[in-house]
Amino acid sequence: MNDILLYSLIVLGVLGGVLAVILYIVAQKFKVEENPLIDEVEGVLSGANCGGCGFAGCRAFAEACVKSAHDTNSLKGLTCTSSDMTKVAAVLGLTAEAEEPKIAVVRCNGTKVNAPKKTHYEGADICAFAHTLFAGGSGCPNACLGLGDCVKKCAFDAIHIDEERGIATVDENKCVGCGTCVKACPRGVIEIRPKGKNNRRIYVSCVNIEKGAVAMKNCNVSCIGCQKCLKECPFDAIEMRGTLAYINPDKCKQCRKCVDVCPRGSILAINFPPRKPKVEVTESVNNESKE
Repeated sequence: MNDILLYSLIVLGVLGGVLAVILYIVAQKFKVEENPLIDEVEGVLSGANCGGCGFAGCRAFAEACVKSAHDTNSLKGLTCTSSDMTKVAAVLGLTAEAEEPKIAVVRCNGTKVNAPKKTHYEGADICAFAHTLFAGGSGCPNACLGLGDCVKKCAFDAIHIDEERGIATVDENKCVGCGTCVKACPRGVIEIRPKGKNNRRIYVSCVNIEKGAVAMKNCNVSCIGCQKCLKECPFDAIEMRGTLAYINPDKCKQCRKCVDVCPRGSILAINFPPRKPKVEVTESVNNESKE
């Protein structure tokens, strides 16, 4: 009995040793040598794995940067909004092109005041779930639901639900424009736009595609597609997307003429100084009697 046990252990030991050698040979034959630059690039990234770069995570983005540097000697088309691309370029011996800062913009101003609630939702606090069940408290099928899917996804604590207003609000000092919140919003309310010169920007704070009469019933500041802004803009920066006006940030010169003519207050001008009041000069003409 002892001999059988001993022989079994010897056979298993020899078999294990042979298999180990085979596995080692196979591993050496098929091993993939990884460029050490990938670790260096990943080291200068934020590590947020937010996906704003378009890749699955920081590691995948680092691999793409190293490959692009090797194949094309550039980082064209590769941008990480949450990291300093000059550091990435320095690791790879390249020069990074300056990128205009981006920021997430919540294109909905349907606050509790502007869009009074008509219905009360009782269910899971998940926007994606609520979106499939009802139009929203105000009746607008495109309004911010205020349940915070974007908040849960943001890796930078840059977006919150304003309890007083009832909609999502972006923290300009924290947002890096990664776009994670855009993907999380089931209604397409959030858009990534340039921060703008002096951090100023103008946009239509409405994504409601319903016709004017219906939109007006649901929200006091909804865009009704009147096209007054389109006709007023001297730079051809406004276009109509169905019944909704849209301001192209690449063409907008921030003259604010569209803001002035919008009858609904749908167009917001952010971080602009208050306009100076127009002073009407009245010339008094003294008519002297001629003798």
